[in-house]
Amino acid sequence: MGKSIKIASWNVNSVRARIGIISRLLREEKPDVLCLQETKVTDDIFPAGLFTDQGYVHRQLKGQKMHHGVAILSKVELGEPGSHDWQDNGEARHVGVRLPCGLRLENVYVPAGGDIPDRKLNPKFGQKLDFIQRMTRWSEGLREPTLIVGDFNVAPLECDVWSHKALIDVVSHTQVEIDALTQMQQAHDWVDIGRTFVPAPERNFTWWSYRSPDHTKNDRGRRLDHMWVSPGAAERVISHRVLEPCRGWERPSDHVPLICEVAI
Repeated sequence: MGKSIKIASWNVNSVRARIGIISRLLREEKPDVLCLQETKVTDDIFPAGLFTDQGYVHRQLKGQKMHHGVAILSKVELGEPGSHDWQDNGEARHVGVRLPCGLRLENVYVPAGGDIPDRKLNPKFGQKLDFIQRMTRWSEGLREPTLIVGDFNVAPLECDVWSHKALIDVVSHTQVEIDALTQMQQAHDWVDIGRTFVPAPERNFTWWSYRSPDHTKNDRGRRLDHMWVSPGAAERVISHRVLEPCRGWERPSDHVPLICEVAI
């Protein structure tokens, strides 16, 4: 670690299924810290050796059999680990640590919310909204510089999806979800790093469905993955990238990694 710390975030849709491309990312990008979502593995059989062999000797895991799961792998020492049960049912969807530079790092996997955008007809949608509301209450009380990263499963801006008109009633881009995420952002004056470096309405997608054999042909993407930083620490963020080529790697996740660099 030099004068900055490089942090990557990626929903890998099974850490064991993506071992090859995760290893490639580590070799090519060499982040100091890697945050993973949807690891889909319990902590006792997490493939820690892959990361240790490449210098990621520090880790915080919050795993679950076959579903969900988050992990933070690091070359630098991690302190003060913690986990919030924002799902309120014990699911493994959050883990956080303190970095050596003093910044708090929170890694989250927000529920997808099912297919029907109605909490009465679809309990999963209600759980998603309640999850975001719990994150909002937490944001209100936050008093320390924090970077929160992960799969938020919400594309908040009209330009964050391939077609606002086509998706306004589709879960991840409905107005009720957008309103909920906006309230969370306002609760701490979170700075959306992705839109700081790629201002709206520029194209900036992080997810493409597996249903399309070639995601580049129709480019029906959404910006579901985010990095937000406390307003007092925003000036420390010196770069941000979306690694879109990873969507074309062998056996890809449907999400691609985000990388930011933060001045120490």
